Amino acid sequence: MNIDVMVTAIVHTVYGQLRRIAPRDLDRDRGAVSLEQVLWFVAAGVAVAVIAGILWGKIKNEADKSIQAPSAP
Repeated sequence: MNIDVMVTAIVHTVYGQLRRIAPRDLDRDRGAVSLEQVLWFVAAGVAVAVIAGILWGKIKNEADKSIQAPSAP
């Protein structure tokens, strides 16, 4: 599976969920940082954490495997 597609899917899923729980009257926030920007940063952060967790799990599983000593022919 392509990692870029997986990260994009996770970011969009988290962003969509955060938009659903956001108050509707703040959709057009005119402050220095919009609500949409905050939600995108949160979604990206969650996606990075998910990918890091997946990679950490794979690395840990490989590190826990026993080492086979080489033998002479």
